[in-house]
Amino acid sequence: MTETFSRAEVSKHNTQDDCFIIIDNVVYDVTKFAGLHPGGEFLLYELGGLDVTEDFYSLHRVEVLEKFGPRLKVGVLSGSDAKGEIIEPKSSFAEISEVPFAEPSYWRGLHSPYYNQTHIDLRLALRKFIDQEVREEAEFGEVNGKPPSKELLQKIGSMGINAMILGPGKHLKGFNKLLGGVKAEEFDYFHEQIVHEEFARLMCPGFNDGMFAGMTISVPPLFNFGNDHIKSVVGPAVLRGEKRSCLAITEPYVGSDVANVRTRAEKSSCGTYYTLNGVKKWITNGHGADYFITLARTGGPGAGGLSMFLVERGDGVSTKLLKTSYSTAAETTYIAFENVKVPAENLLGKEGKGFMVAMGNFNHERYALCIGFLGHAR
Repeated sequence: MTETFSRAEVSKHNTQDDCFIIIDNVVYDVTKFAGLHPGGEFLLYELGGLDVTEDFYSLHRVEVLEKFGPRLKVGVLSGSDAKGEIIEPKSSFAEISEVPFAEPSYWRGLHSPYYNQTHIDLRLALRKFIDQEVREEAEFGEVNGKPPSKELLQKIGSMGINAMILGPGKHLKGFNKLLGGVKAEEFDYFHEQIVHEEFARLMCPGFNDGMFAGMTISVPPLFNFGNDHIKSVVGPAVLRGEKRSCLAITEPYVGSDVANVRTRAEKSSCGTYYTLNGVKKWITNGHGADYFITLARTGGPGAGGLSMFLVERGDGVSTKLLKTSYSTAAETTYIAFENVKVPAENLLGKEGKGFMVAMGNFNHERYALCIGFLGHAR
């Protein structure tokens, strides 16, 4: 049952620790939201306890209320104090948009041979999940530079969303039924496309990368080139959200000139481990990562001297958060490896073939980026 307030009761909530406002006869608690307010928190504090309907609509569109209102609403004005109609806030985020080009053409009624009912069910279920379980934390994290919580990452992982982000494949076998009731064996690249599009709709690029970017580009080498232990233990733990991983290739010296990576991995005389030394920069998700899928030089100059490794966080591995042009929720990182001992069995693929591992990995990465950009544009 909706709680009712008199104007006199609302007027008492006028401090920084307890701040209510009235819009369209609906009462909102903006105490915690004040720090996110684009116009500054003190503006809201000055209006605490008041009816700000006229002020609100002179500065904002109704979509702002649709976005934040449902989560901030605490009640309505009692009948005698209400002036005119009580207009309840309603979020339209989870609805299929009627705005031209805001949705793929199939959802606008046009025929497509690539979509069926499973794609419809997945999009609707995912959009509802994001609205109810992700959106609030994402919007707060994007503004405040706070990365996704462990609870959110594990929830996403347990629902198979991380696995879906990687597209169809054997890695889906541990998830009998995916969101929307999609079966692992019927999951295709158009299902994956929907997942990328829906998370892009959050318009929180830093937070979105905090959830998925490092995992998306670092896990495929584990399943494609790792040994049985890596494929059966390490990879699934990342997909379930229990562990985090990142792809450590770019360096401050060579940027994205992959063939000229300087980080070195020297093999021991006994052949059981490599000693890793070097630095990586601008590594997404690196600050909170448990695993670093790392490209290092094991041979001579050029692409033929590179190998890819699974490096666990431990002695000799240090990370420093970097501030970039978008939110630090992405945990973009500077990484230093100092005499890190890497077991020989953590070699991904063959020694000297790391460049091919990296290049093969980039194909799917670019595909995911393109879909994400399209989702942002819509």
